[in-house]
Amino acid sequence: NQPAGHLEPGESLVEAVVRETLEETAWHFEPKALCGIYQWTNPEKQKTFIRFAFTGDVLEHLSGRNLDRGIIRAVWLDRAQLLARSGQLRSPMVLRCIDDYLAGQRFPLELVIHLPLTHKNRDQVS
Repeated sequence: NQPAGHLEPGESLVEAVVRETLEETAWHFEPKALCGIYQWTNPEKQKTFIRFAFTGDVLEHLSGRNLDRGIIRAVWLDRAQLLARSGQLRSPMVLRCIDDYLAGQRFPLELVIHLPLTHKNRDQVS
């Protein structure tokens, strides 16, 4: 499963993927492109998930860094290894993201527009 998480207040999606990758793998990640945006509803829980999958470069590993609570280690697997563990995957979005990546699907990071909340536009939201 790829790193996943949430947005911190005021954080952009691109900033979040950098932070979540560091917290969950101890790797500094530099996003280069968006591979896709995916939506899936878990049929058992009736809960809908949205995934933004990014591709980029891993730059530096901080081997002494503690990973997020509940994460034992980061493991790198290829598609065949993931397919062999398909019952352990978080959702069908995992393999779909990998297939789209392998097919060369890329979108510019500028597709994800972040409008920071300012005092001026905060009043407009109310």
